[in-house]
Amino acid sequence: MDFTLTEEHKLVRDAARDFAITELLPGVIERDNKQTFPQELVKKMGQLGFMGIMVDPKYGGSGMDAISYVLIMEELSKIDASASVIVSVNNSLVCYGLETFGNEDQKQKYLTKLATGEFVGAFCLSEPEAGSDATSQRTTAEEKGDHYLINGTKNWITSGGRADVYLVIAQTDKHKGSHGINAFILEKGMPGFDIGPKEDKLGIRGSDTHTLQFNDVKVPKENRIGEDGAGFRFAMKTLSGGRIGIAAQALGIAAGAYELALKYSKERKAFGTEICNHQAIAFKIADMYVDIEAARHLVMKAAWDKDQGNNYDVSSAMAKLFASKVAMEHTVEAVQIHGGNGFVKEYHVERLMRDAKITQIYEGTSEIQKIVISRNLIKE
Repeated sequence: MDFTLTEEHKLVRDAARDFAITELLPGVIERDNKQTFPQELVKKMGQLGFMGIMVDPKYGGSGMDAISYVLIMEELSKIDASASVIVSVNNSLVCYGLETFGNEDQKQKYLTKLATGEFVGAFCLSEPEAGSDATSQRTTAEEKGDHYLINGTKNWITSGGRADVYLVIAQTDKHKGSHGINAFILEKGMPGFDIGPKEDKLGIRGSDTHTLQFNDVKVPKENRIGEDGAGFRFAMKTLSGGRIGIAAQALGIAAGAYELALKYSKERKAFGTEICNHQAIAFKIADMYVDIEAARHLVMKAAWDKDQGNNYDVSSAMAKLFASKVAMEHTVEAVQIHGGNGFVKEYHVERLMRDAKITQIYEGTSEIQKIVISRNLIKE
């Protein structure tokens, strides 16, 4: 297995890095304070091909591989994790779900716009009493001839307010268990579809997160994704790919904090020399670098598995579990290396620390990743 980047991969990485520095960095603190992310930046990410990275070009996508995807995610996340989570959900969950499980009409109607950034997508699984447990859905979809009536609540929905297209997991027959679940395409503005207030979050504050309420929302039957009862498989397979994106986001947050800490340690002086020359700081820098490189290899392995057509359930769970742990631990260390300045917004590391925590929560908590990994080990 050779993880040496091709020239094409390097160009993709450099394009993402340049966009992050020139477009995302200016105003990132203000966006975090005001909890906003301008639509024009989403459009620019779409123009660069970041909103449909792995989508077939015939549907308006970039046609790139999963390695390219994680490279883009890492570079965006170093600067602005709010931008990268919009990209992650649109790619890993929405575009992937539609391209893999949707029919041709659905792809032409929705995927072509999602892949170019004309539309933004949201993935709606979590509920107040059913986080990542797709078998415990209380949102229902009642079949009514040529349509379904959807009722229920979804919460913690990324891009919940700005999205145009929503993929909603709902239960159609509770007696069938996992075989009684379906996935549906909903559009903003459908009667009975209400969007709650924006959540006031600890981190990724530029990304809008909302609770969604469905009250007898009439959804045409042609908006069901896949065969009847295929929703559980749709959710599980889509979440596995989503973990790769979030693992790459965690990696980027950690790497961004490391780069800032290393730079600061070479500039800040204490006791007559730059603080990087003090063993206490040098050891922190070394530990950060080793863990980030280990996380990068796990993330690249998961992406490589996906590109090779291998089962990536375990490798994606491992990557997310470890990378999110590294992000949390080493953003804290980056704040520590900055000392009092680390507590100040203009140095950026406090924001990265706040952003890091969510990577241990969404796409399944760390405990869920351990369940995925252990169950596969036990089956062997």
